[in-house]
Amino acid sequence: MSDTRGIDLNLLRSLDVLIEEANVTHAAARLGVTQPGLSAQLARLRAIFDDPLLVPSEKGRGMLPTSRALELREPLHAALKDLEAVIRTPAQFDPRTDARTFAIATTDNAVVVLGLPLIERLREAAGRGIRLSFANSGIDVATELERGEIDLLVGSDRMVPPAMKARKLLEESYVMVQRKGHPRGRAPLDLDAYCKLEHVLVSTSGGSFHGFIDEQLEKLGYRRSVTLSVHQFVMAPMIVASTDFVSTLPRRFAARFADRLDLFELPFSAQGFSLFAAWHPRAHADPALMWLRNQLIEIARE
Repeated sequence: MSDTRGIDLNLLRSLDVLIEEANVTHAAARLGVTQPGLSAQLARLRAIFDDPLLVPSEKGRGMLPTSRALELREPLHAALKDLEAVIRTPAQFDPRTDARTFAIATTDNAVVVLGLPLIERLREAAGRGIRLSFANSGIDVATELERGEIDLLVGSDRMVPPAMKARKLLEESYVMVQRKGHPRGRAPLDLDAYCKLEHVLVSTSGGSFHGFIDEQLEKLGYRRSVTLSVHQFVMAPMIVASTDFVSTLPRRFAARFADRLDLFELPFSAQGFSLFAAWHPRAHADPALMWLRNQLIEIARE
């Protein structure tokens, strides 16, 4: 295809949805057009690209994208998202009067440490048109950012895809927590006693009994007893507060539960981690996202 004069935006939008749905009926319903109308658009697209683009499935249900359609899928979707951002992004952003939903992918640790202060801050600095959505990041967070499914990733440096823009928000260290009145007492920890305690491990990927702290202990020739694995940070304080288990948690997160837990310095020099905000380069100059990033930066400074 060398001549683009026969293509309009609606055709490209239709092609994007057709490739994703691989079904003319479903795509027509999603686009709000009739099935015959979309079939006519598909015929035009086939002529423009000199390719069938979608062919009937051998199983008799739906359609299958051709190799050419698969080649077009990602760059076409990205181009449409870029164009949508150009059209929808205002030159100015006023959080008190504008409407915007911010989708943030993160862990519950970051929600407690940064998200709760952000919520409180927005009650004073933003109008009711500003909404927040916190969600776990998917397996391919880079694609989620590229597609605009999430606006911002807040996570450790291990979570940040290399192609994204990023800003360090804060550095974090670890402490051990136990319930108030724990039979161990409140004596300082030594490494042998620490390893013999029954530990609750937070595995955000789910199910692991070996984490970042265990990697560091192994380098020192030690191994702790991990009895329980949970997939969310907020579960650990609830379990520790009602059992004789202990847990090693990020310091700022653990401090939120100091009314029911005692916090102790670790008996070895443990490496901490940093929390970053990351975003797609396409969103770097978006005034709304610039404002949101600045809110997080100021909260981290405080």
